[in-house]
Amino acid sequence: MSEFVPDINYMKRALFLAEKGKGHTSPNPMVGAVIVKNDRIIGEGYHEKCGSAHAEINAFNNSVENVEGADMYVTLEPCSHYGKTPPCADKIIEKKIKRVIIAAKDPNPLVSGNGIKKLQNAGIEVYTDVLENESIKLNEVFMKYIINKEPFVTLKFASSLDGKIATYSGKSKWITNEKSRDYTHTLRGIYSGIMVGVGTILADNPMLNCRKDGYKNPVRIIVDSVLSTPIDYNVITTAKDIRTIFAVTDRADINKINAFKELGAKVIVFNEQNNKVPIKELMSYLGQNGIDSILVEGGGTLSFSMLEEKCVDKVMYFTAPIIIGGNNAKNAVAGKGFENLFDCIKLKNIERKYFDNDILTVGYI
Repeated sequence: MSEFVPDINYMKRALFLAEKGKGHTSPNPMVGAVIVKNDRIIGEGYHEKCGSAHAEINAFNNSVENVEGADMYVTLEPCSHYGKTPPCADKIIEKKIKRVIIAAKDPNPLVSGNGIKKLQNAGIEVYTDVLENESIKLNEVFMKYIINKEPFVTLKFASSLDGKIATYSGKSKWITNEKSRDYTHTLRGIYSGIMVGVGTILADNPMLNCRKDGYKNPVRIIVDSVLSTPIDYNVITTAKDIRTIFAVTDRADINKINAFKELGAKVIVFNEQNNKVPIKELMSYLGQNGIDSILVEGGGTLSFSMLEEKCVDKVMYFTAPIIIGGNNAKNAVAGKGFENLFDCIKLKNIERKYFDNDILTVGYI
């Protein structure tokens, strides 16, 4: 093997390209590819949407000259199996690429090192783990879902400085500013599903849709133990247009369940667990039915249940520079709470973003 040292700037470019597919590739990963020859980029591409050509193929198609003998930088191990498209590893061999530099290995059991082996067996030099962490973070949804078949869950909430999501009279519009709310709609377009508790439905009668051009609406998931959502609320009247799932317990009225189904909603009945919908069973059901990521938007009771059941992977917390106060004002996280400090949820890998005066804190469980 030569003393070739990969240039991380080319991989950074590939990662930048990969991210352009955010919100459009699910359940596939976001992947970018850059072809370099004589220290020049001669082709690049990314996976634009599920079912379309992969990043490597787009890079070949966009090349401005012969790629034989070139290097390819790709953010995820090239596939080696037939899916909706032929194996990218075969095309790389066919095009006589000299070296392939890979950010992260593909955890998909159908690939999982086989793409690398196929390239090496064809005499191609392969280098791995170049900006691996960055690639894994970019595809955190895919990395979990492809192995566990359970959705990657982000708990998102917005509150005042003192942790309130509404005043004692129930008023909550608007705690955060317009830029924060606009970014929330971008998040809705990225995640496969959006989940709320019935309290949020009753308080706000929300649409739970995505109002950003170029993005699809997430699947709406409402946790409503006894199906107390009014039949004329937005999530029901639009259920034939936007995929909507109600998670209820066996205490829900069968006639109302049937009425909701006739209006286009899917109603999943679970055996109650402490008078609640069993959260872990719900997560398993959603994962088995193709929902690879969920944005949980509250309210406080559901947020605590998700944390208590250890079903949250990531937290996104918008804080507005206002103080609401009040013992009866709603908290961002409600429920019973944790008795001891050592039982509390701790976050790591903290990042912060600013939307004018609002602060978004992002961390992982």
